[in-house]
Amino acid sequence: MRSQALRADALMLVTAVIWGSAFVAQTSGMNHIGPFLYSGLRFALGSLCLLPLVLRRPASDRPSEPMLTQGLLLGGALMGLALALGINLQQVGLMFTSVTNAGFITGLYVIVVPLLGLLIGHRTGLGTWLGAVLAVVGMFLLSVGAHFHVAPGDWLQLIGAFVWGGHVILVGLFASRHDPIRLAFLQFATCSVVSLALALCLEPIDWPAIVDAWPAILYGGVVAVGIGYTLQVIAQKDAIASHAAIILSLEAVFAAIAGAWLLDESLQMRGYIGCALMLTGMLVAQLWPQAPRLNAEARQKA
Repeated sequence: MRSQALRADALMLVTAVIWGSAFVAQTSGMNHIGPFLYSGLRFALGSLCLLPLVLRRPASDRPSEPMLTQGLLLGGALMGLALALGINLQQVGLMFTSVTNAGFITGLYVIVVPLLGLLIGHRTGLGTWLGAVLAVVGMFLLSVGAHFHVAPGDWLQLIGAFVWGGHVILVGLFASRHDPIRLAFLQFATCSVVSLALALCLEPIDWPAIVDAWPAILYGGVVAVGIGYTLQVIAQKDAIASHAAIILSLEAVFAAIAGAWLLDESLQMRGYIGCALMLTGMLVAQLWPQAPRLNAEARQKA
């Protein structure tokens, strides 16, 4: 059980790195095409990446589960709708705020998830709450300057943080019941259809512009969606949602680092202190529940 938890933590940390770096691709893609078209194309590409696995991969842990069930379709659709709402709020918000601010405000779902979890009966320990507080303080130091200006994009990211909190809860709810690869494929396909429908209604479709945006679409689709979001679904089979939110919120750290490195966004000393606080929050959330068990084992050995 402990090895499964560590594996889940490692996968979620990799996911956070991927998601954080993807903020740069999301911003770069919108230099050429609209936010809804970018989201639709990259999630369509992510769906195609998983299609061979969906068709060929047996659900070894659930050998009796059919290819598609009502519960699987429902989970994929609900997760996909939440994903479409969250990612497009984030994508549009990036037009009016920085990558660093977007990473910080999106990461506020670290507080939203425990609150939503209480509504569905999830118990949340003191370590998770303490870790969440440290993470939020760290994200504040990382992303907010001395004169914080609330841009329109920041408000969109804040609304999106609540949506992302709901998405993490949904993933935790359905990933423990259904094959994660099929579930991920269905949520990607749903998100792509919704985003492309919005793009057809609200944005111009310009093929030369799509070609120019292709590197950003490729990274956003194959790496951020095909790998990142799939790892999230797999990892959350063995993780409590509130604990998962702590680790996934580290995307703000990697978004700030990527923004400073690739987009010349500033990362000052207080930003590095914020990174350290966020890492501390992750460790507190992970290790605090183990302290009583480790103390008991030490007393037995003594």
